[in-house]
Amino acid sequence: MTAGGTGTAEADRGEKGGIRTALAGLTTRGRSFLAAGVAAAVCAYVLGQADLLRVGLLLAVLPLVCAAMLYRTRYRVAGSRRLSPARVPAGSEARVHLRMDNVSRLPTGLLMLQDQVPYVLGPRPRFVLDRVEAGGRREVSYRVRSDLRGRYPLGPLQLRLTDPFGMCELTRSFSTYDTLTVIPSVEPLPPVRLSGEAKGYGDGRQRSLALAGEDDVIPRGYRYGDDLRRVHWRSTARYGELMVRREEQPQRARCTVLLDTRGLAFRGAGPDSAFEWAVAGTASVLVHMLERGFSVRLLTDTGNSVPGEGADGFAGASQESADAAGLMMDTLAVIDHSDGTGLSRAYDLLRGGNEGLLVAFFGDLDEEQATVAAKMRQRSGGALAFLLDSDTWVVEPNDVPAPVNRSEERLRMLREAGWTALSVRRGASLEDLWRQAERDRTGVAAASAASGGESRS
Repeated sequence: MTAGGTGTAEADRGEKGGIRTALAGLTTRGRSFLAAGVAAAVCAYVLGQADLLRVGLLLAVLPLVCAAMLYRTRYRVAGSRRLSPARVPAGSEARVHLRMDNVSRLPTGLLMLQDQVPYVLGPRPRFVLDRVEAGGRREVSYRVRSDLRGRYPLGPLQLRLTDPFGMCELTRSFSTYDTLTVIPSVEPLPPVRLSGEAKGYGDGRQRSLALAGEDDVIPRGYRYGDDLRRVHWRSTARYGELMVRREEQPQRARCTVLLDTRGLAFRGAGPDSAFEWAVAGTASVLVHMLERGFSVRLLTDTGNSVPGEGADGFAGASQESADAAGLMMDTLAVIDHSDGTGLSRAYDLLRGGNEGLLVAFFGDLDEEQATVAAKMRQRSGGALAFLLDSDTWVVEPNDVPAPVNRSEERLRMLREAGWTALSVRRGASLEDLWRQAERDRTGVAAASAASGGESRS
């Protein structure tokens, strides 16, 4: 029996190995018949009963004949698996489609199809396929769902062959696997204006001209489809080929999303823990910024940057937005706590230049790490921090958490450094916090303008 799409399941070839395989495939019914036949034959020999001997031989030979016939049957069955979709948010369902094709000239017998799935995705799916005619096809499907993000293998696909009497079952396995990626759930965010977005894509888009003035323009070679009105004749005469003036190039605003993954910064575990909220919040902000036209990157406390390709590590041009989002979602699907104790590596990467808007999800910060986080604001056009109060995430839902003075002190340090800092308690909504960040920024800006007006008067 051969299989395509998900691999090949071959029958055993050796003579001795084939006999062992066939006998090992006897079911409980087949073993019972064999044992009863042997016992009846022994009793018939001792008692001298010829009729009983015939019955014993029939009982013993029947499962052996079924096993031999089943083993000698050479089915050629091609199988394939298709995931729809292959990347699914946590808590959502994906459908797995299985297809079996009989590529031989003989019809198959009864087939039992079973796929191997991790326990977290649900029960193991089993299907019974009736006789498949020569060249025929059967398609079945099942659903999988996980509340936990991660990458889960599906397979191998197994076929169980059985005889009409249920005396013997043989299992044939396909060889390859498929992978279901469960990414963090993404919460839609409202379009608000945050500090640092004035230089962003859209109304506040920066435009970079080659050089100002008709005589100082830096030309480039003519390309098919360029407007002939942009031909720069002076450069054309100089270089001996058509040269055109460069167009205005929009400079995309940048956004860095920093995720604190330090194990010591978060308490609790499971889908409702503070760390999982931070991961889901990071995914939501990344998708939101990509949809708004930003060039984005994902940064962790370990200094690892995703996508991390190129000189600046940002991605998000129109032709690569989907690839960049997929790469970052795949990273967040398997991200876990780090063994790091500080944020210095992330700070070293950020202090290289102005990185535009910075959105950070911090766990618990001690005074030293709060100081490092505060200095990150100096190298960004705007900074928004979500500080998760882990103490409120490990209490029971009916308990009322006591106020944590240390968390308030860390918020004050970040705000004094220029951050728009918000405390995140158990059950907080990212959408509400996102709107609150805009209100806080607007309030600070209005207060600054008012104080500036008073000082001038």
